[in-house]
Amino acid sequence: MFKRLVVASLLAMFSLAAPATEYVEGVHYQLLLDKQPVDTGDQIEVRELFWYGCPHCFNLEPVLQQWLAKKPANVAFLRMPVVLRDSWAKHAQAYYTFEVLGVLDKLHLAFFKAIHEQHKHMADADAIADFAVAHGIQRQTFLDAYNSFAVDSKVRQARLVGTRYEANSVPTLIVDGRYRTSSYMAGGHADLPAVLDFLVAKAAAERGK
Repeated sequence: MFKRLVVASLLAMFSLAAPATEYVEGVHYQLLLDKQPVDTGDQIEVRELFWYGCPHCFNLEPVLQQWLAKKPANVAFLRMPVVLRDSWAKHAQAYYTFEVLGVLDKLHLAFFKAIHEQHKHMADADAIADFAVAHGIQRQTFLDAYNSFAVDSKVRQARLVGTRYEANSVPTLIVDGRYRTSSYMAGGHADLPAVLDFLVAKAAAERGK
């Protein structure tokens, strides 16, 4: 009995002394060669680069939503569609059209589900407009925004994102314009929030230096 108590005490001491999980550069995350500007002021920017057609991005959504519900108070989260291939541009155009029309919060997940659960092919303006009409937006209103200069400018910027953030796949997460990680690097979707929290704390400490 005494021996068991000693062992239990030693284990408890070890667990208290054990350091928090330390994630490794080059394994769990990468340092960007060139730090990128952020759009979140004093808050730590966490930016998701995604593509609506990516099943991994769709499967990550519930995990991100859970993380966002309890994310550190000093974090501002941004999404950004990335255009790593020409075929991805229409989905970036859809995203920014939703944003311009003020319906992004309402249609973001619905658009994901239309592609991955309802298996709809959102490959051209007509198909995307049909989706918008089904969700209460007038077709011409949608198409005017879809073909607007404002949306086109944002899509052009999305084409440059991969190079700026050294991203060659999605989903990719950029923390404070400095660190790049992903579900693959973290070890899976479920492990990504812990890596994000680690990088947020690291970025905050570096800002304070």
